[in-house]
Amino acid sequence: MATRRQHRRAFPLVPLLLFLLSAAAYGRLISDGTPSPPLVSVIRLSSAADKCEQSYGFLPCTTTVLGNLFLVLTYGFLMYKAATYLSAGSELLLEIMGPGLVGGLLLPILGALPDALLVLVSGLSGSRETAQSQVLIGMGLLAGSTVFLLTLLWGSCVIVGKCDLGPNSVAVDSQDTKGFSLTGTGISTDVQTSYAARIMGLSVIPFIVAQFPKMLKTHHGQRLAILLALILSFLFVLSYCLYQVFQPWIQRRKLAYAKHKHVISGILRHAQMQSLGRLLNEDGTPNESVIRKLFHKIDMDRSHSLSRAELHALIIGINFEEIDFDKEDAVNKIMDDFDTSGNNTVEEEEFVQGMKKWLNEAKRSIPAGGAFSHKFINDYHARTREEHDQLIDRSDEAVESVENPGWCIANAVGLLLLGTAIAAAFADPLVDAVHNFSNATHIPSFFISFIALPLATNSSEAVSAIIFASRKKQRTSSLTFSEVYGGVTMNNTLCLGVFLALIYIRNLTWDFSSEVLIILLVCVIMALFTSFRTTFPLWTCFVAYSLYPLSLVVVYILDYVFGWS
Repeated sequence: MATRRQHRRAFPLVPLLLFLLSAAAYGRLISDGTPSPPLVSVIRLSSAADKCEQSYGFLPCTTTVLGNLFLVLTYGFLMYKAATYLSAGSELLLEIMGPGLVGGLLLPILGALPDALLVLVSGLSGSRETAQSQVLIGMGLLAGSTVFLLTLLWGSCVIVGKCDLGPNSVAVDSQDTKGFSLTGTGISTDVQTSYAARIMGLSVIPFIVAQFPKMLKTHHGQRLAILLALILSFLFVLSYCLYQVFQPWIQRRKLAYAKHKHVISGILRHAQMQSLGRLLNEDGTPNESVIRKLFHKIDMDRSHSLSRAELHALIIGINFEEIDFDKEDAVNKIMDDFDTSGNNTVEEEEFVQGMKKWLNEAKRSIPAGGAFSHKFINDYHARTREEHDQLIDRSDEAVESVENPGWCIANAVGLLLLGTAIAAAFADPLVDAVHNFSNATHIPSFFISFIALPLATNSSEAVSAIIFASRKKQRTSSLTFSEVYGGVTMNNTLCLGVFLALIYIRNLTWDFSSEVLIILLVCVIMALFTSFRTTFPLWTCFVAYSLYPLSLVVVYILDYVFGWS
């Protein structure tokens, strides 16, 4: 087991190293002093600068538009990989040690680490004048990440997670028969998720404190306001982490969902081992005939429907490698997944559709090319075995339940260190590449960092959130939106605290009125919109989507029409 996990964790390093080598090779072609490719040499910097400075003395540099675009994409990909490793290591560590100090204190900070590092390096190096020009990239990332999470990602999660709204205006789990009805479909979350939205709304207070002298149109007290906002932002970080420690309901949701995925994979593997045939065809589509054979095998009383007792017998008959979990709870979750009619039994067609959904989710989790063999299902089961919940609450019991906990902890720490190292190494070159690309194209660096950098640092979380939402369950929707609000809270506290520390220590000018305004605008609107309701019809996604272009338009008008900056 340990060897197989090691190979899977090590495998992503191979394409990463190849990507670095190709970047270095291409960088030598586009660096000054050597011939440039004809396509790239067509477009060059319009400034008088004829030389570029290599990051760390060996990373590639360029004086061309396309060359800098290539570097932005390259370093952006590396930051994405860093975020992926940090996310994987965090989840593995959470499963081993449980919620509490690890889940509440360490993991929120690790989740915001790539953004915080990019914000830090944007104003850390160079002269004060250089830092003043580059720090706008950090503000662009800060604003862009917050707006991206609350607009594009929030709206997309509503669309992929939508279910039919029942008579009581609550989404019916797994029931999606009304198409794209703007008022008849939507998502529902639990009340704890609305609490997370309220916390997110309060997290904008440090922005208001820092901006207060600008509101009064005075320069007196601006440095004091920055210091007070800096102290307040880190107090918010501490308070939020302590809240997570003593109320670790978000982490418990993650663990419960991981356990449910392992039950699903166990049933798929059991079906595969019954010699009924392969569950997936050669082209990767679910094999409906084999799924129906499995249904008839489980249907012991030939009633053409599966009762709770038959599902319970199926669970008991599956070898889950001595993992202890509540069988009745597993049956309830399976019934929730399959029983779309609500008659407390699983009909044949409901079983077929539910199995298809499970298999499609397995395909998203495990890349499989060519023929979909028995190994595909086994790999999926092994993956969920790593992710599943060992215990619910206590970290000491969780470690005892994990097979070879020392290796798992070492694996998690290794992923965290790798992600941190990549983020720390390539944050500064990415900021330089964005700055140079801005100079080459005369596009303000704020807009480049606002649009591009959040895609690099938040992509892994966005994919995970959309997959969770696609389960079309209230519990997974609650987890999805709680994670979104938590990510925004850490942006507004930890990342802002790092940014304010730069402004204060390097004595930079605080001149971000329009940028702060759009953060306040989006956060306050979405906080008020989500704090006092738990059901969101499909039309609400358009409210979120509209705020994204509105934010860009507001910044452009205030800065370049009214001259705020």
